[in-house]
Amino acid sequence: MSQTLTKAVREPERAGLRAKLRGRSELGVCALLAVLGVLVLTDALTMDTDFAQRGPVGPAAVPTVVGAALLVVAAFLAVDVLRGGKGEAEGGEDIDLDAPAEWRTVLLLAGVFLGSAVLIGVVGFPVAGALLFWGSAYALGSRNPSRDPLIAAVLSVATYAVFNNLLGVPLPGGPLLEVL
Repeated sequence: MSQTLTKAVREPERAGLRAKLRGRSELGVCALLAVLGVLVLTDALTMDTDFAQRGPVGPAAVPTVVGAALLVVAAFLAVDVLRGGKGEAEGGEDIDLDAPAEWRTVLLLAGVFLGSAVLIGVVGFPVAGALLFWGSAYALGSRNPSRDPLIAAVLSVATYAVFNNLLGVPLPGGPLLEVL
């Protein structure tokens, strides 16, 4: 009998909590931002900085600022939502809310991303990056067979050069760069 009574007492509490949270789905975004902020700060503060320290500002500086900013934004958003603020409706965008989702594009982009992640260790960043850039352009609707692969290759090699040579972040070159 006491279980039934306890259950009967908790049901209105749950209903009251649901009623308070109804229409405040933005609190979920606040929670997500806060969790991401804590994860970024934890990772930044436990980062081994001895290998990349080249001056007074180390590699943990930017992640620390980003993590703190995520926590501040989460707090401000939570305060705004609890004071009655709501997100703007979708009316400002030029989209058809009744149109079905473009799952083909989403699946193509996911496949291209996962494929490049698998290939980067085998063929190196320049080739995997070129496939990523060209595949993304194709998935998003570009169909120029002479221009798209050329732009993807130039963009990938330039990205590789900037990260590898200018920033000192080693990326896998793959067998193609060993020949060159």
